[in-house]
Amino acid sequence: MLAILSITTPIFVLIGLGYAVRWSGIIQREQMQGVGVFVMYCALPALVIRALTQQPLEEIFKLNYLIAYGLGSIFIFSAGLLLCLKRQHQPLHTSAMQALGMAAANSGFVGYPVAVMVIGSPAAVLLALNMIIETLIIIPMALILAEMGSHQGSSVWKTVKQTALSLIKNPVLVGLLVGICLAVTGIQIPTPLFKAIDMLAEAAGPAALFVIGGALFGLQVKGMARDVGQIVVGKLLIHPLIVFITFYLMPGIDPLYMVGAVLFAASPMISIYPLFGQRYGLGGISAAAMLVATVASFFTLSLTIWLMTIAGFLTF
Repeated sequence: MLAILSITTPIFVLIGLGYAVRWSGIIQREQMQGVGVFVMYCALPALVIRALTQQPLEEIFKLNYLIAYGLGSIFIFSAGLLLCLKRQHQPLHTSAMQALGMAAANSGFVGYPVAVMVIGSPAAVLLALNMIIETLIIIPMALILAEMGSHQGSSVWKTVKQTALSLIKNPVLVGLLVGICLAVTGIQIPTPLFKAIDMLAEAAGPAALFVIGGALFGLQVKGMARDVGQIVVGKLLIHPLIVFITFYLMPGIDPLYMVGAVLFAASPMISIYPLFGQRYGLGGISAAAMLVATVASFFTLSLTIWLMTIAGFLTF
């Protein structure tokens, strides 16, 4: 257990540091957003490019991994959607946003820093694979359904086009495409440029955790126990459980990849979740869910690592 806490504690110390500097006023909201822009537009794309150019492409893109993680994420999204829509009779846009909170993990800002400390360098490859599922399937599906159920007057086709345009501009996906092109063509990155990419990649984990801590400052949880509770339970407990099951049943999966996938799935929801929620009148619930999930993930991630250890999938 001490070995596990030695992994999770530094991660949440960095999150706490980000919160503390925002609370103290040392760094203002706009300055923290600047660090977030650095992570999203510089560090994470560099991390993906480095991962894709360090080994043969056929060793990176595992179809069985994409299928297993995709099926697990789609299952929890669908289950959350049906729970809210059919059992609780909530509107479609509300149900879609709650389901998004359960199914889209914060792979870049929390999942990667945790996974890299547990499984090492393969975590960067899993980050690229997970981002494919989250940004090309889960997020667009949630936004299209939310738009269909909202009263904003936008057509579904317009929503699809807007979603596609936003995906084209996604810096992590741009990094993914650049990395694939380099891997396919065999073009070698000049040594000085590669060193710069390597330095940016090394900064991704710590800076991302710092930004998450700053983003939590000022969020409040008031009178939202049921909705927040079911989003958090779905994200931190059910999502990783379903992902574990899909990987366990999928033949030919490297156990190390399965461990990484479960850790990514056990991470809190995407950092822009409150922004999506605010667009559909659920800013309070989505922000509160992210706050509770991030704090609770210290315990659930530690529990997940411990369970994977006693099951024999991890050794320390």
